[in-house]
Amino acid sequence: MSSTPVPSAIGSQQISGHHTGGTTSVFEDVKAAPADVIFALTTICDADTFDKKINLGVGAYRTEEGKPYVLPVVKKADHILVDDKNLDHEYLPILGQKAFRKESAKLILGASSKALAEDRVGAIQCISGTGALYAGAHFLSKHYPIKGAACYISTPTYANHRPLLEGVGLPVLEYPYWNPATKGLDLEGMLNAMQSAANGSIFLLHACAHNPTGVDPTPDQWRQIADVMEAKSHFTFFDCAYQGFASGNLDKDAYAVRYFVERGLELFVAQSYSKNFGLYSERAGNLTVVAKTPEIKDRIESQIAKAQRAVISNPPAYGSRIVSTVLTDKKLYSEWEQNLSTMANRIIHMRKVLFDELTRLETPGKWSHIVDQIGMFSFTGLTTPQVKVLKEKYHIYLLDNGRISVAGLNSKNVMYFAQAVDDVVRNH
Repeated sequence: MSSTPVPSAIGSQQISGHHTGGTTSVFEDVKAAPADVIFALTTICDADTFDKKINLGVGAYRTEEGKPYVLPVVKKADHILVDDKNLDHEYLPILGQKAFRKESAKLILGASSKALAEDRVGAIQCISGTGALYAGAHFLSKHYPIKGAACYISTPTYANHRPLLEGVGLPVLEYPYWNPATKGLDLEGMLNAMQSAANGSIFLLHACAHNPTGVDPTPDQWRQIADVMEAKSHFTFFDCAYQGFASGNLDKDAYAVRYFVERGLELFVAQSYSKNFGLYSERAGNLTVVAKTPEIKDRIESQIAKAQRAVISNPPAYGSRIVSTVLTDKKLYSEWEQNLSTMANRIIHMRKVLFDELTRLETPGKWSHIVDQIGMFSFTGLTTPQVKVLKEKYHIYLLDNGRISVAGLNSKNVMYFAQAVDDVVRNH
């Protein structure tokens, strides 16, 4: 009677030249990934004991005292939620909290949006803006009808854009955005890239407060951009992480998105509440979808829901509850607008103080871009060697490309920073 061979124990099986048992790991050939530049910069700064050190790398709002800021309206919403006896911790629907989704779409598109009135707007609660970008990009990688269509990102761009898009399989190309000569927008280069791109390409655009440059198109420039996008049948994917935080005005910061929608363009908008609510760790975000018809909108939502179920099952509740509590209460909403104005105006003020001090010091070069730019970040124009000196000699931490978070400046350190910049520009 023949016997059936018994499979050897998995611990002794050989896989790709390695044994899973013994002292050799099956993951022996895995290489260490490089540390995230911004978070690594913060780690180095935190370990620095120099009393005048400045962290201008982290993209988070700081108060005049250099401390994290919990919005007063968020504290009020916290108390409302804590005192809500009907609050539970059951799963949210896969697409997220209904009120949060509805109010998020209304916030970015405007209450009088024709697309909302025609029920052509979908909304998916996501893991902050990054999750919204992922949800939209993953959908496009699976369902965008033009196979192999490239997704264009700006040069320079936000650190997450390329790895996120490439991670879902979208080919990534770049369009010019920053003009180093003028320290402003390279509109001609941007439009030429859009004209040259294959019809039906995907363009990732920053709705306001472009990261990392702080340079935004004017309304007239947005109209020129929309003209080309429409003529070339390109698809628009907006990244909106700073609505209300950039200028202090929610409607002004939504201009580009609303204008594109008025033009009848289908588009996605990734929204984040990390900055404008200070909910950095709560990961509250939304993907707003503007489609041609209610039926198409429903089908897009269903496919994204299917994908979201496979990745996170359903989104976290707490951050979205804070946001929806504020957005659905007129008094709290008004207070939120005041909080936004406080943050935006402090950053605008620090830009002016820095510019005035560089002017007083007669620092070589033109520095008007410091006040012309908007939002949390400024592309200073400082070179990598100059940044190196700022880190090593002055203990000032910023990205090698010269980007600073203006929120890291305050009345106690801005003069020190200006003097350091003056030194490196003159001598390095």
